[in-house]
Amino acid sequence: MRTKELYNETHQTRSAPPTAYESLLGDSIERAYAQGIHELEGLVAYLNQSGPSGPNGQAWTPESYQQEMARLGA
Repeated sequence: MRTKELYNETHQTRSAPPTAYESLLGDSIERAYAQGIHELEGLVAYLNQSGPSGPNGQAWTPESYQQEMARLGA
């Protein structure tokens, strides 16, 4: 009998559940993608319009978005 290979879903490797901020950010990014927004500039504009705010309550920039994604993915 062949056994099913084991693997981890991405969320299974987290050290803690997502924070409210992470959930809001993820939901907003998903809504942007659903609207066909896939380019960085458009995504940043969408986040600045719909929220959540960037780190420290600042407006999103392409640089701050990339830095925050790197931080959250670490």
